[in-house]
Amino acid sequence: MAPTFPEKVIRYCPKCGSRDFVYHRDNSFLCGSCSFHLYINSAAAVAALIVNEKGELLLTRRAIEPQLGMLDLPGGFVDVMETVENAVQREISEELNLNIKEMKYFMSYPNEYVFGGLSVFTTDLAFICRIESFKNIKAEDDISSFEFYKPGDIPLDEIGSVSIKEIVKSFVKNNNN
Repeated sequence: MAPTFPEKVIRYCPKCGSRDFVYHRDNSFLCGSCSFHLYINSAAAVAALIVNEKGELLLTRRAIEPQLGMLDLPGGFVDVMETVENAVQREISEELNLNIKEMKYFMSYPNEYVFGGLSVFTTDLAFICRIESFKNIKAEDDISSFEFYKPGDIPLDEIGSVSIKEIVKSFVKNNNN
């Protein structure tokens, strides 16, 4: 078990502050003092698969930790009370200054995102997106740059996240058949 897993990091009840906050095998904590019950659930995140007119896949470079400098798909966490579709549009606008013309759900993959010494478990939902125009594309927000790759030339070892690597591999395989 990784030292960043919640059961190794969380020590106090967030409701009453008691140390009698016990982890259970159903991915939950239960406070013996105030009976507060906290489940560790998966957070939703989105990723966009964007192909240009040459058939090349758009990948971004992370400007922040975790995985600073590694390749990624554009996307991010779904905000509270936000649909995944709105999250895809918001993230692509924030990170690349692009507008999505059309999107279609592709697949999901589980992920462990370590941030601040805590494992945050996500379900990464990938969408195939068509862009109105690449004319005003620019790297912003939490990406330092973007690169287009021919499907056979994608450096998978430079993709930081296991989930994103699996999504990209599936996308390439499905588009080469």
